[in-house]
Amino acid sequence: MASHKAGRMSEDIRRIISGKMADLKDPRINGGEFLTVVRCDVARDGSFCRVYISSFKGIEEAKKAVKGFESATGYLKREISNVLGLKKCPELKFVADDSIEHSAAITKKLRELVKDTADEAEDELDEDNGEG
Repeated sequence: MASHKAGRMSEDIRRIISGKMADLKDPRINGGEFLTVVRCDVARDGSFCRVYISSFKGIEEAKKAVKGFESATGYLKREISNVLGLKKCPELKFVADDSIEHSAAITKKLRELVKDTADEAEDELDEDNGEG
């Protein structure tokens, strides 16, 4: 399978799983609330797909959701096959991902840095105005 085809299939699978989260009744998934399918990586031959799941509530919630997705693998593979018209759907492997949590931490640090820099600039401006 050409890499562009695998890339397109990865995005299609990500979109389908994201869309089906609300249909899943597993309490570990909770209708996809606070969950995101971050990305999917389909093998070049199309036989395997790693699906990265992240939660706004942290890595522990993502790990719980992975167990729920593993229980729903058959349903999701059927849906993927039907939507994409595949004779054989890739094997799905769900992985907990902490990228949302990591991104939030970086954003928080950047905001603190900007605030500190703005405070320092304001202090310098006050000092300059006081001397003149």
